[in-house]
Amino acid sequence: MLRAGSAKIDWSSDKKQWHVEITVGAEVIKRWLKDTPQESDDETLRSLAISTAKDEGYEIGPEKVVIVR
Repeated sequence: MLRAGSAKIDWSSDKKQWHVEITVGAEVIKRWLKDTPQESDDETLRSLAISTAKDEGYEIGPEKVVIVR
């Protein structure tokens, strides 16, 4: 599995969903997290970002995930 450089997860007030951006070199993979409440805790959001990266074929450590509230 390839290693992702970083991930950012932030809340979109327009779509009322969390948005994940996974960066692998110059490539950025963007995914929406449906059915995840806005008040989700950091640990939940971090694990969702990690599992999203894994679903895309990448691994990433929790220290590389930034949560923007």
